[in-house]
Amino acid sequence: VQLQASGGGLVEAGGSLTLSCAASGRTFSTYVMGWFRQAPGKEREFVSAISASGGRTSYADSVKGRFTISRDNAKNTVYLQMSSLKPEDTAVYYCSAGAGRLGYANYDYWGQGTLVTVSS
Repeated sequence: VQLQASGGGLVEAGGSLTLSCAASGRTFSTYVMGWFRQAPGKEREFVSAISASGGRTSYADSVKGRFTISRDNAKNTVYLQMSSLKPEDTAVYYCSAGAGRLGYANYDYWGQGTLVTVSS
């Protein structure tokens, strides 16, 4: 599976942004998809994930209520809608595909990352 993330950019605090991650291959619908982020000088952290069917989602506490993950298996694409953005959301955002169940997936495939910068 090859992943291509896009949609990052510069946004003011309180604003919104939607990230997309397009996947190649015919097995997209079998993978759990996740979004992770890495801020400068910090370790990569989990942001959100969605089950293969799209029926279940999970979020880090720091983004719960502000971010929404979704997927379109017909388009091989996963999305991350981000609203009420804060300067601390500034990071490179990565999408990832993992085999297994939500919460237990092994994230073996990673996109190249897209930079989100939130100005105060």
